[in-house]
Amino acid sequence: MSDTPETLDALGLLCPLPVLKARKRLKSMPKGSLLRVLADDPAAVVDVPHFCVESGHVLVSQEVSDGHQVYVIQKAG
Repeated sequence: MSDTPETLDALGLLCPLPVLKARKRLKSMPKGSLLRVLADDPAAVVDVPHFCVESGHVLVSQEVSDGHQVYVIQKAG
């Protein structure tokens, strides 16, 4: 497991694309690995945490930086 998260740039994408792209990327990653998701869709504030709860992944952090949201998700497993 790497402590350096992969980054998924979902800036400019609208719901549900940030979550769909995160789901697809996480599928190919090893269990326990980290994915950093960048998003600027206002709905992502609700969608990303909900996705993590529903899928069993851990939302490690959620913050706003440079006018967009940054989520760090740890893959379940």
